[in-house]
Amino acid sequence: MFYRKAMDELQEWKDLSKGRSAVLIEGARRVGKSTLAEEFAKSAYKSHILIDFSKQNRDVEDIFTQNSNDFDRLSSLLSTYFDTRLYPRESLLVFDEVQMFPFARQMVKHLVADGRYDIVETGSLISLKQNVRDIVIPSEERTLELYPLDFEEFCLAQGSELLTNAIKEAFVKLQPLPNALHRKAQRLWREYLLVGGMPGVVDAYLPNLDFHEADSMKRDILSLYRKDISKFTLGEESQVSTIFDAIAAQLSKHNKKFTFSTLGENMRWRNLEAAFFWLTDSRIVNLCHNVTDPTVGLSLSADPAVFKCFLGDTGLLVAQVFSDQKTTPNELYKEILFKKIGFNEGMLVENLVAQSLRANGHKLFFFSKNDRDSSKNTMEVDFLITGKSNKSARTKIHPIEVKSTSRYSTTSLDKFAAKFGKRVGTSYVLHPGQLKVTDTRIHLPLYMAFCL
Repeated sequence: MFYRKAMDELQEWKDLSKGRSAVLIEGARRVGKSTLAEEFAKSAYKSHILIDFSKQNRDVEDIFTQNSNDFDRLSSLLSTYFDTRLYPRESLLVFDEVQMFPFARQMVKHLVADGRYDIVETGSLISLKQNVRDIVIPSEERTLELYPLDFEEFCLAQGSELLTNAIKEAFVKLQPLPNALHRKAQRLWREYLLVGGMPGVVDAYLPNLDFHEADSMKRDILSLYRKDISKFTLGEESQVSTIFDAIAAQLSKHNKKFTFSTLGENMRWRNLEAAFFWLTDSRIVNLCHNVTDPTVGLSLSADPAVFKCFLGDTGLLVAQVFSDQKTTPNELYKEILFKKIGFNEGMLVENLVAQSLRANGHKLFFFSKNDRDSSKNTMEVDFLITGKSNKSARTKIHPIEVKSTSRYSTTSLDKFAAKFGKRVGTSYVLHPGQLKVTDTRIHLPLYMAFCL
């Protein structure tokens, strides 16, 4: 298994909770939830039982339903059935794909109260929300969101731990990497841009650094998502499918804002709200909303009907871009990797920055204003995040511009800082070049996006 930062979060939960809560690992399909839970069980407990409710037969379900009020007997039967000795406070029960057996999820409340074993659940959001109508959701259930591998995790999977440590140190000290390390980091980042962070895809790519093998796995995941759309969207199938297939085209536009009218003559936000909610809730997409009055509470002025729609994993977006072909050959990927052919990389780069910010816990917002009467009020800032400012201890807005080429201007950042003044903290430019600090902003290499 690849190193996942979420493993540290699970260990922190175990140390702090001490059996007083369960944890539910949420995330998109094929993002590695089951593998994470099993590896955590092996490394952190004396013993564990993993119950995959997508595969178990009726006998296992009967053990739960017939012994829901007798935890001594429930424990004994599970231990015997799975031939695993359980130890109070030293064993973990993993309810994998718990959405397939909602009764087990309802029992979490009582198992936590019993206190003898820790409980970890995993489930795909696309079906979790549809299988809770007749059960009581346990209030003792904490959630952990799992995302695709970020750039640091991708580098670690390739054995480049020292490089990621150097990148993080350079970010903290605001000192550029030596040129040799900078070039190596750039090369790895471009690989990550094309491969993405879905664990199965990375696993297919790494043995021979074969983009074609990775592409085949990505297409399988996209096919799985389309099947899920057909199965779980409850009357919204046509709209969800149309949106899903339009993501690449929408991001290829200059401003990347989603235009409803391109989907059909009468398409409006009110007609599509449920479809976008499903795609967001399943973690297939990340929506980035426009804010009309930027303050540290960015969501207060977020416009629900004006947004960019990013795919949850950039590697999948690459496969979607080339979906008009049956397969994408390794040679084409390498031509893009080494910039030998012209290609709209801007959409991929911005999607990857969105993916990185989301994995770091940031909700996604941007600022866009078109004022026909005043050019100084017309601006487009790619992302806004909040946090402590380098120059003061106060929380401020940090605008981020993403540049995919070395020739660019920062006019919108200048206008944004002038208009919103003291609300604005550090301004960032993510670009293909080296780290540099000026009086007004910090220019970071694109590979440092995971540090923000």
